[in-house]
Amino acid sequence: MQYVQPIRDKKKIEEIKAILKENGTRDLLLFSMGINTGLRISDLLNLKVIDVKGKSHVEIKEQKTGKLKRFPLLGNLQLLIDEYVRNKDCFEYLFKSRNGENKPITRVMAYMIINVACKACGIQDNIGTHTLRKTFGYHHYQTFKDVAILQSLFNHSSPSITLRYIGITQDEIEQTLQQFELRELIYFVKSEQVTLSASLLPTIFKNHLNT
Repeated sequence: MQYVQPIRDKKKIEEIKAILKENGTRDLLLFSMGINTGLRISDLLNLKVIDVKGKSHVEIKEQKTGKLKRFPLLGNLQLLIDEYVRNKDCFEYLFKSRNGENKPITRVMAYMIINVACKACGIQDNIGTHTLRKTFGYHHYQTFKDVAILQSLFNHSSPSITLRYIGITQDEIEQTLQQFELRELIYFVKSEQVTLSASLLPTIFKNHLNT
């Protein structure tokens, strides 16, 4: 199973928004709501116009956990919602399929929308519908450095699970690996060339000085 990644680069996020906007406001709103609320894709697709129209917050009952969640709709996201829902029926699905019926797009379609846009702007990481939720978590953590809040939002059992989920653990691993190099040095002992690990040199030099 592929482990999908968050979108770490804020410039790439803006590029993705520009690409999605070319396809219409629906796809742009799906992406924007996902990265600004952290809702699961199943909960996003279940939203109707009435859930967001004229609202300062979105309140839902999570399909997976049955828990009530409340998220603010702020700034540009609220403006985008107001523009999108202005002439829509209240009981229409927010991310309605274009096939004519009042049904939301499928998870597969949501995946395709996100994946195609990410690949179009050069992102090579594994991307999926969870990428939106993980991107929210990643940038929330980078801003506030408060894993406890995210752990609560995501209903995780431990901080380590949350950090791994949002890609922070992987970032830390890669950072340490980039700074680590087990170098080999050449040391001459009685005219014989020997290849040594740098970590062994203190012992070798000590022994050599005592001979």
